[in-house]
Amino acid sequence: MAENWGRERTEPEAVGLPRRTMSRTQRARARRNRRRRRNLTILSVLALVVVVVGAVFLGSRMLHGMFGNPNDYDGDGVKDVVVQVHSGDSTTAIGDTLKNGGVVATAQAFVAAAAGNSAISQIQPGFYRVRTEISAANAVSRLADPQNRVGKLVIPEGRQLDDIADVKTNAVTKGIFSLIADATCVDLDDHRQCGVTAAELKAAAGAADARALAVPTWALGPVTALGADHRRLEGLIAPGTWNVDPSAPAQDILSTLIGASATQYEQNGLLTTGNVENLSPYQVLVVASLVQRESKPQDFGKVSRVIYNRLVAPDHRKLEFDSTVNYSLDRQEVATTDADRGRDTPWNTYLREGLPATPICSPGQPAMVAAENPEPGDWLFFVTVDMQGTTLFTRDYQQHLANIDLARKNGVLDSAR
Repeated sequence: MAENWGRERTEPEAVGLPRRTMSRTQRARARRNRRRRRNLTILSVLALVVVVVGAVFLGSRMLHGMFGNPNDYDGDGVKDVVVQVHSGDSTTAIGDTLKNGGVVATAQAFVAAAAGNSAISQIQPGFYRVRTEISAANAVSRLADPQNRVGKLVIPEGRQLDDIADVKTNAVTKGIFSLIADATCVDLDDHRQCGVTAAELKAAAGAADARALAVPTWALGPVTALGADHRRLEGLIAPGTWNVDPSAPAQDILSTLIGASATQYEQNGLLTTGNVENLSPYQVLVVASLVQRESKPQDFGKVSRVIYNRLVAPDHRKLEFDSTVNYSLDRQEVATTDADRGRDTPWNTYLREGLPATPICSPGQPAMVAAENPEPGDWLFFVTVDMQGTTLFTRDYQQHLANIDLARKNGVLDSAR
């Protein structure tokens, strides 16, 4: 078959006159025809390009009209969500977070909207309520609005973990657990949602492993010694402003706060500021909590010295601070009762020598400084004698009794140590 293929196939036939047999007129006409066909081909291609470009443009306009700009959203969004801005996040990093959370269409759109917008500088690390599928410009505005910041926790100096009530006024001061619980509450789509309760935080504080709670090495011994008592964590969450993830479980919230607080204490010199009184870092924290509760800032240094003087007194003098008696009570008063002072607790310094088992509050930095650097002096006693907060210090017990009488006359105390 292969050998016969060449012989059996139909030979091609020539069409038209061979060029060599054409006259000059015929050759000119052929050249014109070729140019005309070539020009028609070029025009056809150009026309096709114009049609394609027009179709693409028209389709893009139709798509934008139907679905919006694919690089950005518009409108009021779909639903409320919470996103986190981390410390050190660049504008691009924030844009990526928003894109991944379904807030903006692209990170590039957010970066473009933020460029030259002074509002971007107002965005602080923390958690923010925004809406999904909003424009990049809208996202910038929402993040810059303080009303949209959620999970913001402010712990005042001197707060303790539990709520406390004043005996005379019945006023309740929220403890750190309650403050944390409040910080996890967020309004999403007009519905109030709260992450954890104070009771859940209290339970986690007592039940979770100390290491899982990020308790620092220098506090592990005292914390472990208190077993499952939630107050073992007292003082380990420092006062200040913190960011709380509203969706995190109780243990994670506590470990984050304790870990960050330990870092803050250490950066402020707790581990390196000379322990001239031969106390451990944890004991210095306990002293600072007593200073915080027992005095006003102008007397921090002197009260710190009284504590150290009593701790090393040769007659094994007890501290006898009402604040340590009040600590474990749900209802507190300035001058404690005989019954209160007779309660045997790990914190009662009327019954026990030395420092209480844990801090009795979260001390601020001024109290920490005073605990680390007490003011020089030989004082053993102090008492506040008027409503302006004037406090008198002395080493002489008889003088201290006279100062107590003055405090009684001025209505500051009914009884005193």
